[in-house]
Amino acid sequence: MHVPDGFINAPVSAAAGVVAAGAVAVSLRGARKELGGTSRAGGYGGERTAPLAGLVAAFIFAVQMLNFPVAAGTSGHLLGGALAAILVGPYTGVLCIAVVLLMQGVLFADGGLTALGVNITVMGVVTVLVSYALFRGLVLVLPRTRRSVTVASFVAALVSVPAAATAFTAIYAIGGTTDVPLGKVLTAMVGVHVLIGIGEAVITMLTVGAVIAVRPDLVYGARGLTAPLKLRVDGELVDATPEIRPVAARSPKKLWITGVVTALVLAGFVSFYASASPDGLEKVAADKGIDSKAEPHAAADSPLADYGVKDVSDARLSGGLAGVIGVGATLAVGTGAFWVVRRRRTADVVAEA
Repeated sequence: MHVPDGFINAPVSAAAGVVAAGAVAVSLRGARKELGGTSRAGGYGGERTAPLAGLVAAFIFAVQMLNFPVAAGTSGHLLGGALAAILVGPYTGVLCIAVVLLMQGVLFADGGLTALGVNITVMGVVTVLVSYALFRGLVLVLPRTRRSVTVASFVAALVSVPAAATAFTAIYAIGGTTDVPLGKVLTAMVGVHVLIGIGEAVITMLTVGAVIAVRPDLVYGARGLTAPLKLRVDGELVDATPEIRPVAARSPKKLWITGVVTALVLAGFVSFYASASPDGLEKVAADKGIDSKAEPHAAADSPLADYGVKDVSDARLSGGLAGVIGVGATLAVGTGAFWVVRRRRTADVVAEA
């Protein structure tokens, strides 16, 4: 759902940029607590959270390269707002998506640079707010089990995608550069993105479930439960909260390495087999004429534009190298940014003491 330059006029794009900048500023402040905090339910927070948040950003970048078919001639890909919010917290989740979109726009000419504020608002802020609010509401009313958390993540992710499509349509209604009946745009956008939302929900549920299965203490959305998180072992429910090894001894290194390797494999190899069909927004834009005033991307001459390495003729190798570079760059920028945010939190705590 990356909005290119030219879909939204300059004043509304600028206004969306202000909204996005404000959301990022608020998220930077909120992320200090998420990245530096602790939890009674498993010790979430501390030294390990910055690299894990960077990993989440890199993983989302990788999975976004995997377009999956959703209808005849149409594909979809993960937006990632729900996944990021549930794994590392809503404030940090907004920052994760912002980092991913920045890397995609600057390095890969994916998503317009003048539309960056629109993309962060739609794909980051809206998806995180809608999904996390719904997720927390479901977790509060469902039984405190692993299955409940994964079910809540599925529903939250599913709803977040058509919510983002609706948000784009609202922005287009205010600042669209073409004269297209809004009812048709809304119907088409929501219709196709409900289908894409199913894929988003499955990916989010499987990823959250996989992390909970091995390290429930690292899932932000599972903290603060009034009853211990449960896992089903040999047909019986047992407490998932570790009770033997202290938190300091339970390094997330294995999970981090597994996540990085998975992201590299997905972006560097599996992405070659992704659907080549246009995604939901591209398809609707072409069918309804929204793209008639689309503008060339400012970074179209980037050596990594369109997720390929310039002057590398082999398509498989070119795309694979671009994916690996993208994962590495997102991981480095994301981790570095989150370390800075966490250190600011530590400095604030010391100053208050």
